[in-house]
Amino acid sequence: MPKAKVAILRTTPGTVLRDYHTLMNLAGYQDVLAKDADTALKVNISWHFFYPGSSTTPWQLEGVIRAMKQDGYDPSLIHACHNRTVVIDAHLGERENKQINVVDAHGLRNIHIYETEEWINIREAVGDLTKRFTCLNEVYPKGFMIPRRFIGENIVHLPTVKTHVFTTTTGAMKNAFGGLLNEHRHWTHPVIHETLVDLLMIQKQIHRGVFAVMDGTFAGDGPGPRCMIPYSKNVILASADQTAIDAVAAQLMGFDPMSIKFIRMAHDLGLGCGDPRDIEIVGDTTAGAENWHFVGPFKQMTFASRMQHKIYWGRMKKPIEWSLKTVLAPWAYIASVIYHDSFWYPLNAKRLMRDVLASPWGRLFRNWEAVKADANGYPDVGGDTAVIDKTGARALLQSFGILGTCIKEAPEIASRRRRSATR
Repeated sequence: MPKAKVAILRTTPGTVLRDYHTLMNLAGYQDVLAKDADTALKVNISWHFFYPGSSTTPWQLEGVIRAMKQDGYDPSLIHACHNRTVVIDAHLGERENKQINVVDAHGLRNIHIYETEEWINIREAVGDLTKRFTCLNEVYPKGFMIPRRFIGENIVHLPTVKTHVFTTTTGAMKNAFGGLLNEHRHWTHPVIHETLVDLLMIQKQIHRGVFAVMDGTFAGDGPGPRCMIPYSKNVILASADQTAIDAVAAQLMGFDPMSIKFIRMAHDLGLGCGDPRDIEIVGDTTAGAENWHFVGPFKQMTFASRMQHKIYWGRMKKPIEWSLKTVLAPWAYIASVIYHDSFWYPLNAKRLMRDVLASPWGRLFRNWEAVKADANGYPDVGGDTAVIDKTGARALLQSFGILGTCIKEAPEIASRRRRSATR
């Protein structure tokens, strides 16, 4: 049996576009993504505010689109794809992370799947595959809904290299979470590892091709996917094996991939390769052998992440978790927005971002609207350190609007509003 393959390259702003094209072909993406099928570029927005390492970078999205167009993929069959979570505003996120700039510049469709798409029950979509689920039948006894348009589409996941307070690391497998589960994703948090494995099963059945391109130009350590310490790591990765690319990213960060439950489960079930000994690194093998010695998400947890652990796995599970499946659930969304958007980001983000914003990648982000690309990348990223306007008091003021949207879009409230409108 051939080894799983993960491509990795070191990159710079001056070569990043050429490097993404090389990377994707090293990983064999043209063998995976059919050119006559619609291709969804599954953008990652882990925070609607810009925070290095948290969300898909504009050069990641630009590099993937340019590579596909250069290799003969029809732009009319490529679209950006966004999901919505109750506590993340995807429209704000695509603006603050400058993803919409890229999509518009290439004239691609920009699809927010919660707003325009038809959703169908998973049992209609995958039939008997549901019998193999490890947990989702118990979490959703009546099934759950997935976007109909995903059936037969290619999907390219665009995660970043970072840690996560629920799953240790997050990457390609976790990137399917928002797109394939609808309004009650938080119900799966107590069995999050099993959920990611079930979602990988679904992807393998419904998609024409599945591929991942992961950006590690910025990378995040600590209580991710938001409240992290960001670093400039200057690497990019790609693979058709979602488990393998997550395993390699985990090893880069300094973790044993097979000790991370969702990676080991996917490996043991034959859904991908999680054992680094059976993964072929192509491209820059020395970059693939690095160990960044990240401390991980559990040593310096935020107040919010400690409370989440107690609610989903600790002593607060019995008295509180039940409320998250009732009309009382919005208390949790409100608490998350107040903590992360009204408190943590205004207070901490500017200080923690300072070093990486002064890096070439930070300057490229600041000057994104003005920089000129050549065939290789961005030879001149400007000399000024990036300045993020929406920190401190500005971020605090913005958070009040986010809180209002969060309450309005909470499924427990929105469903009651829909029922009232129907009556």
